[in-house]
Amino acid sequence: MVAAAAAGVLGLTFLVTSPSGDGSVGLLTGGGQNSYGDDQDNDGDNNDGDDQDNDGDNNDGDDQDNDGDGEDGEVVNEGPVEDDFVDIEEIEADNDELDLGDTGTFTVDCGVNANGLFNSENVIVNPGAPNGAQHVHDYVGNQDVNRFSEDVDANNEILAQGNTTCDNNDRSMHYWPVLRDRTQEGRDANQEGGGLDGNVGRILTPLEATIEFRGNAQEDVVPMPEFLQIITGNARAFTTDGENANAQWTCTGFEDQISGDKYPLCPEGSDVMRIMDFPSCWDGENIESEDNRSHIVFPDEEDGSCPDDTQPVPQLRQTLVYDVPEGPNFAVDGFPEEQHAPITDHSDFINVMPEDVMQEAVDCINEGQDCS
Repeated sequence: MVAAAAAGVLGLTFLVTSPSGDGSVGLLTGGGQNSYGDDQDNDGDNNDGDDQDNDGDNNDGDDQDNDGDGEDGEVVNEGPVEDDFVDIEEIEADNDELDLGDTGTFTVDCGVNANGLFNSENVIVNPGAPNGAQHVHDYVGNQDVNRFSEDVDANNEILAQGNTTCDNNDRSMHYWPVLRDRTQEGRDANQEGGGLDGNVGRILTPLEATIEFRGNAQEDVVPMPEFLQIITGNARAFTTDGENANAQWTCTGFEDQISGDKYPLCPEGSDVMRIMDFPSCWDGENIESEDNRSHIVFPDEEDGSCPDDTQPVPQLRQTLVYDVPEGPNFAVDGFPEEQHAPITDHSDFINVMPEDVMQEAVDCINEGQDCS
């Protein structure tokens, strides 16, 4: 049953409710876009967001060709394999997480994408390119995600006016590749970004999506500039021998047992968890860079200090929790040739937090408080 429709010059966008009558919502888009939204609950996310679709993540440093074809043009879809999974109880605990001292935290409630806003674009790495990610992204925060072009300034103007699912009128955009239940067929089985690019299965909505900003171990943080673009991880990590990989997989109740290259098999009563830590040492000048990385880098792993020519901004941590099917039957979306390897997990962020809210976050963090 069609709930809403909007016609445009290049295509059509439809917001569709599930024929099962359970309130599920998906997006069907013409003009090269895709249909997604498997079993999404339409109860959340203060989605003032229109029937929009776009943004793309999959970013994480891949200004590379996205053909993803095997021999004779066939899509490579061989993963994940059995060795990509591990019993969480076999992973040794690691309590060496960097001590941030007396710094505080600032948490923003942006929902879990319960409204089912998806697309397979990437506004940071490949802006304006239909299916530029070749896999599907979840979106929370800014909901105006389907009108981007190659013009970064024009895209930022769109973001500045977008509706949002975040509290405090925070229009920041958070997007990451979806996780899928591979025991069931997805609604996008015959769509680009979905089955046509080797991403098969029912899209899972996170049970929880925590957006948290943290401090620096050595000095006070300074505000992020508006429209600062940040990525973490590498969607190409499987075929680049782990270059820029930053995946962190674990289970609830086992948060000190982290794997960077295995999907965790969790015991009964425990759920799969993805942790995304972002770089936070900003060059003080640029909101983006040609390689999408050099303008903001990670602190030193040993003492948490930033390089001399950078300054610390609040470090973003996204924590996603999922109820997955039993056994090795789930996987993250990715480029076809990356074979859904867990090491390719990644995420993207564009800061559009109001200046006064960003200052509140900075003050809270530097004063050692925990705020939201």
